[in-house]
Amino acid sequence: MKKIISSILFLTLLTSTIYGQTGKVFDNLTVTSKILKDERKYAIYLPPDYETSERSYPVLYLLHGAGDDQTGWVQFGEVLHLTDKAIKKGEATPMIIVMPDADTGKRGYFNDISGTWRYEDFFFEELMPHVEQKYRIKSEKRYRAVAGLSMGGGGTFMYALHHPELFSSACPLSAYVGPLTVEQLKSRLDRGEETYKEADLQPYFDRHNALSLIESVSVDDIKSINWFIDCGDDDFLYEGNSLVHIALRKKEIPHEYRVRQGAHNWTYWRESLPVVLSFVSDTFHQH
Repeated sequence: MKKIISSILFLTLLTSTIYGQTGKVFDNLTVTSKILKDERKYAIYLPPDYETSERSYPVLYLLHGAGDDQTGWVQFGEVLHLTDKAIKKGEATPMIIVMPDADTGKRGYFNDISGTWRYEDFFFEELMPHVEQKYRIKSEKRYRAVAGLSMGGGGTFMYALHHPELFSSACPLSAYVGPLTVEQLKSRLDRGEETYKEADLQPYFDRHNALSLIESVSVDDIKSINWFIDCGDDDFLYEGNSLVHIALRKKEIPHEYRVRQGAHNWTYWRESLPVVLSFVSDTFHQH
């Protein structure tokens, strides 16, 4: 009888330990950037079993919107609670989530038109190699995803379309798809008092507009990415997202396009995150 009770107690303790595990978030990490000549911050989510296993994990690069930094998805998006919950319910596979800061120095995920601020180069040449060497991250395309909201949704579109060889899935949420005309780009640059050459406007526009990239990037490359596009029916960025959906349909590129009730706010994005986690997990799995 004592042996039976001891076994039951052991199993109870083991079960509670396993299911009581939680992930961890570190939101003030840094990487030295020679490209940006600065210490760049980032946050990271590590899954519940990271410290007790020796396995490597798929990775999701999760991009914040304008006005936030690397702590946005941590503080307002509740990434720790929502990801732990999705993993425990079996709706998401354990993964590492990397959340970079694109607000310090100059806001945005791209190189500027003059080439003096090269954030996109930093992301691919410094941040990504840094985290994928420091943490146990699977570095193949099939195990790497990108997602983001608003400005980060734009980063999601452009990063995936600029580098379709690197990402297996992309999930732009309430995305700013880029200026819809060259005139809009010029107006934005003028408001920011950025210097530029007129001859550079069209090439820069073509590289930073999702609709232009859908036309210029090969269909096979775009199809190699699993797309999940989500934008609320009351979101002020509805037009660009709708046009991207139409452009993808015309080219017969498979994608998930969701329009739910909601606006451009964290209430909407917190509801999006579990769906994103499930979507990218499905892509990570073998079928």
